[in-house]
Amino acid sequence: MGSRSVKTVNYILVTLVSLAMIYPVLWMISSSLKNGPEVFSTASSLIPHNPQWQNYAEGWKGFAGISFSTFFKNSLIVVIISTIGSVVSSTLIAYGFARIRFVGRKFWFVCMMLTMMLPPEIVMIPQYIMFNKMGFLNTFLPLILPTFFGTPFFVFLIMQFIRSIPKDLEEAAMIDGCTRFTAFVRVLVPMIVPAMVTCAIFSFYWRWEEFMGPLIYLQDPKKYTVALAIKMFSDPDAVSNWGAMFAMSVASLIPVLVVFFFFQRYVVEGITTGGLKG
Repeated sequence: MGSRSVKTVNYILVTLVSLAMIYPVLWMISSSLKNGPEVFSTASSLIPHNPQWQNYAEGWKGFAGISFSTFFKNSLIVVIISTIGSVVSSTLIAYGFARIRFVGRKFWFVCMMLTMMLPPEIVMIPQYIMFNKMGFLNTFLPLILPTFFGTPFFVFLIMQFIRSIPKDLEEAAMIDGCTRFTAFVRVLVPMIVPAMVTCAIFSFYWRWEEFMGPLIYLQDPKKYTVALAIKMFSDPDAVSNWGAMFAMSVASLIPVLVVFFFFQRYVVEGITTGGLKG
């Protein structure tokens, strides 16, 4: 088999895999333009017989007099603040592990990495009890506050990136009169921007689609996030508005797609550089 035949087979396989991965998104977009019964009676068809564009208008109205703009606003507040907290704190922690020698450094690094193996269900109940005693229930604080103490995966990724940068650059800046923190901010941070942006993108994705946290801590519908609000269209005790639910599910993808298309080059650069040079 010649090289051209191999490339043709590879293209065919990649195309098939791509279609299999994008099919659920196409099905969701198609379902957002169908009425309730048609969603299931024509589930195998991606072309709606009579497109119901009003599903988007009905979905945007929300429920209980609360429009979906409120839910988008709540999600953006949680996502933006928690992303900033996660990236900044993880960068500082990563710098400490990568550059500063202190007693028990390896031990604490191992402890941090072990937390990545803990299922979320293990820490869910202790966290709920702690936030309940603090009086943080029905606020955004339980969703935001933990991110300001670092995210292990981000710490590891940024730390690998920092290790690929020669220490001489920081030492030269410190000889010129910079403090360690000033050298970190002015010399190191501009060089690890790809890794930081990569972490910010992942944090945005994870926080935007988070469902369990808002479900546990938020009781006031006016504070619901998008993920939690979409679930409210499905009512097991009444008629579910499937068309509006799928329509708002499609709308919820727009911020994610915008972030991805604008910053996708940083994802590749951040992961490959941190993985190859670490």
